Amino acid sequence: TTQRFGVPIADTGVSLTVNDASFYRRMLLHGDLGAAESYLRGEWETNDLLQLFLLLAQNTELLNSMNRGLGWLTVPASRLRSWLSRNTIAGSRRNIHAHYDLSNDFFRLFLDDTMTYSSGYYPNEDSTLREASIEKYDRICRRLGLTSKHHLLEIGTGWGGFVKHAVENYNCRITTTTISREQHRYAADMLHRHGLTGRVELLLQDYRQLTGQYDAIVSIEMIEAVGHEFLPTFFQKCHSLLKPGGDLLLQAITIPDQRYEAYRKSTDFIQRYIFPGGCLPSIGALQHAASTTADLQLEHFEDFGSHYARTLAAWRERFWARIDDVRALGLDERFIRMWDYYLAYCEAGFRTRMTGVAHLHYRK
Repeated sequence: TTQRFGVPIADTGVSLTVNDASFYRRMLLHGDLGAAESYLRGEWETNDLLQLFLLLAQNTELLNSMNRGLGWLTVPASRLRSWLSRNTIAGSRRNIHAHYDLSNDFFRLFLDDTMTYSSGYYPNEDSTLREASIEKYDRICRRLGLTSKHHLLEIGTGWGGFVKHAVENYNCRITTTTISREQHRYAADMLHRHGLTGRVELLLQDYRQLTGQYDAIVSIEMIEAVGHEFLPTFFQKCHSLLKPGGDLLLQAITIPDQRYEAYRKSTDFIQRYIFPGGCLPSIGALQHAASTTADLQLEHFEDFGSHYARTLAAWRERFWARIDDVRALGLDERFIRMWDYYLAYCEAGFRTRMTGVAHLHYRK
């Protein structure tokens, strides 16, 4: 039997096959999260996951009806899970460990050799993933006007890609911090191999525990791990760490202001399966926290969400190209389906502008 949902549009060639009737029960009880869990269990499949998400994004009323169902029955459990994932200092360590300490070897399979796990900025139509990563780093350095006289703080080291680029090309001093032990270990080894330890101080410390004064602060896609509750704390801390006239540059994944209140009070696929404790801020929420609690003035704003769609497409292509190596790491089929769902889900979000990514440059 064929069922048609939503408003008919041009033929997309997308098909969805239900393999197990449990799919319907999960959808009724848990809406889009139920559909995701059902997919991870292999209860349904599609010939084109990305196109399916793009199709659903054009039928928002269908998505809303999916989430009404009997979902109220599971609200208490969802709220408890959110409370347990709060980004206190201890909670942040647990949440970061759940994702970034997965395995350096795994991330190495689909990232480029800069180990950049954030949106690139593609300078040309034919630019490679690596070129997009480098251009993103350099745009940040140019925006801040970095020189050898600067002492820069980076909140969220990642695997050290930005630090390496900034020190090698601008000869600045950098203090960088992470709360991921795996990333800290990788970055320490990388800095030692490239002879950069004399210009870089690498910390394993929560941003709330930092001290000192800096000419500028950079934080690339770390603000999503701060959480709504702690946005004022983050900006107040940055303000206290900056010298007068100092600059703060954020790269932030954002959600539209009109969706923010409903989003932050609910749990989506990314928060449930990929980034526990994660919360995408809206531009309005960032502005409110920066200007009213920390007196940081916005100097420059640029959204480049289409570049994130390209970045995610490249990651997904590279993930599937190395799928035998993924399995060799002992990662099972449920994990593979989850990661593919995650990459396609996010790409669709950026393609349809349901999410964005931006550079926000603040000055004290």
